Amino acid sequence: MSGRPDKFFYKSQADWIWDQSPLSICEKGRQLGFSYAHSYKVVKRAALEGAKDEWVMSRDEIQAKQFVLYCKRWANVLKYAAEDLGEQVFDAANGKAVAVQVLRFASGACIYALSSNPDAIVGKTGHVTLDEFALHKNQRELYAVAKPVTQWGGSLSIISTHRGVGTVFNQIITDIKEGRKLEDQNSPRAKFARAWSLHTVPVQKAVEEGLVEKINKVSGRNETREAWLERQRAECIDEEQWLQEYCCIPADEASAFLSYDLINSCEEANCLKDFDYLLDCKNPLYVGCDVARKVDLFVIDVGEKVGDVVWDRLRIELQGKKFGELEYELHRILTLPQVKRACLDASGLGMQLAERAVDRFGYKVEPITFTAPVKEELAFGLRAAFEDRKLRIPRDDKLRADLRGIKKEVSLSGNIRFVGESEDSHCDRFWAKALRQQAGNIKTMQFSSALI
Repeated sequence: MSGRPDKFFYKSQADWIWDQSPLSICEKGRQLGFSYAHSYKVVKRAALEGAKDEWVMSRDEIQAKQFVLYCKRWANVLKYAAEDLGEQVFDAANGKAVAVQVLRFASGACIYALSSNPDAIVGKTGHVTLDEFALHKNQRELYAVAKPVTQWGGSLSIISTHRGVGTVFNQIITDIKEGRKLEDQNSPRAKFARAWSLHTVPVQKAVEEGLVEKINKVSGRNETREAWLERQRAECIDEEQWLQEYCCIPADEASAFLSYDLINSCEEANCLKDFDYLLDCKNPLYVGCDVARKVDLFVIDVGEKVGDVVWDRLRIELQGKKFGELEYELHRILTLPQVKRACLDASGLGMQLAERAVDRFGYKVEPITFTAPVKEELAFGLRAAFEDRKLRIPRDDKLRADLRGIKKEVSLSGNIRFVGESEDSHCDRFWAKALRQQAGNIKTMQFSSALI
């Protein structure tokens, strides 16, 4: 590949761009610019005479559109003739229509960016990229479909942060690392390991190679490398998030109350709306509110029940606000006639807020005082909703961190307690959602006295 990628990128990015291996995989920290760097690689490759088509599988349509924007930028910088064909609709193998972003080059090759629908690339040929592979819901199926696309001289590139030890992505990484250590280098596992080009880029490595200086140039800040790293670490909800999202160390699912598989299975792009959407909503709405004022977050979680599934529609987060501001935000939600029931945290500061809400809105408000048995019932109720796929949540890093942050501990006496704390949140988003799911649970419309 001609050109000087090191002119624009730090070393690990340039190493990835120069890598022409048929099978390449990158485990990386979050927001290190690898999708951006890979778009450069894809554009350089697609512009060559006789180039093959590029199939880029992103985690959702938003990311697919962003990838094409990166590609258009590089085509302009590198002065390649490229025509943006916009959004095209393909018929997938399963008969469903799939939206695809298309950029066509003078070479005749196209870059196709789409969300992770394995059926969309059945029968295609060319180069394949699986971006944020560990976040895809059907990793095994996606890999099985993507690999044959490259059979006629294409390449397969996988880029991702980790999402727990149980993912196909982590399985591939582990097989590569362990296969290279085997004494029998003729074993199938060792041969598999040698077939791959592995790139491991934790945040510390990227910082050593100039990441912070590039960020400073864009942001206008003047942070030192040490200060930037310290800030990123401080903003993580817990050690698990720091190690997994930034340091390429996958999380151990054994200690988490909600697995990544459960969370990923219920994530949907663009499910969050705004207050105006609620005004026109025809379906019943349910509300959960976790109350805090100074240190923790005050969170209002609103869900719309469509059939038997509750969709996240609005989440309001406030911190350090006056009581009147908190009450105003809550009451403007409760005023909506579509709100059928709300479960409010009535512990501590929440007691007054809940009492005043009951006085004004009556039966639709259910005050709940947090005790160990109550938290247990709420937490297991939320997990049951995930297991049954009875809710849809946005792809949101802070929400995911709160959901993962809750840990179940069993005392010597056999009592269960839930822990999960950070500077940003005591997993307040988790508890607000658990309260909301309780509000929408028809079977528990009449609470036992233990919950009130």
